[in-house]
Amino acid sequence: MRRLPALTAAAALAAATLVLTACTDASQQPAGSDGASDEASAAASFDPSSVEVDEEIAALLPKEIADKGTLTVGSDTAYAPAEFIDVDGKTPVGFDVDTISAVAAVLGLEAEVQSAAFDGIIPAIGSKYDVGISAFTITDERTAEANMISYAMAGSQYGVAAGNPEEFDPEALCGTTIGVQTSTIQDDELTAATEQCEKDGEEPIDVVRYESQADVTTNLVGGKLQAMYADSPITAYAVEQTSGEIETIGDVLDAAPYGIVVSQDDEDLTEAVQAAVQKLIDDGTLGEVFTAWGSADAVVDEAELNPAE
Repeated sequence: MRRLPALTAAAALAAATLVLTACTDASQQPAGSDGASDEASAAASFDPSSVEVDEEIAALLPKEIADKGTLTVGSDTAYAPAEFIDVDGKTPVGFDVDTISAVAAVLGLEAEVQSAAFDGIIPAIGSKYDVGISAFTITDERTAEANMISYAMAGSQYGVAAGNPEEFDPEALCGTTIGVQTSTIQDDELTAATEQCEKDGEEPIDVVRYESQADVTTNLVGGKLQAMYADSPITAYAVEQTSGEIETIGDVLDAAPYGIVVSQDDEDLTEAVQAAVQKLIDDGTLGEVFTAWGSADAVVDEAELNPAE
């Protein structure tokens, strides 16, 4: 992933105490930073204003959104490097933010990214938000509620403190203490795994849930967890963010596509967003976005609508 300023354990712990708008900033600078950080350069490395409007695709938009001129986006901006708040304390940045900004640009719109609780985004699509983007893994359960358009692939990976002092084994989870962000796929997986531990007569997993991925990372560095579990780009980012105080362990598991969420009741917007994503894939723009964030190989070949698990 893109290298960020080194965070000591103390600085990482201090970062968890800072609340910015509705979330914890996952990219706090270490004490004494002059503000000229790599996060800022990362945010500036892709400029959505360089994306030209595609009039044919823009013509697919529902009239009310075209007239509004903005695409209202729900995103849990506490999951770096997918979406998080920049060092200015207010600006959403990340590969998902750049992706949806580019989609909006193709459609002749401006993306208005609003911070939201992860599990509250999909229920609010079509009412509060036009679309959602928040490292949503496409699942059959989610596509039963909303349309999802694929744009990138990611798996899951565990992270541990450097040197694995707790001797965490990803093949032996029962009885361990693992941190995870609430309502993620990894949260669901650990819930199922701990139920299986109990059925097998083993000690359950102590699944410690946090609203912010920054808090997961901070508490792993601080020694309160044996491991963390997150999307593979997020775990890799945590390694860089802490300058190696965290390391990955085990293989990347269960690679699956991320999806942009659109209401099932809005066929026109679904078609427009799908066409815009495909254009960005075909012309290489989406590849540029993910390359800028250190995930050059993540982009899918086809923007599929509701691909089955």
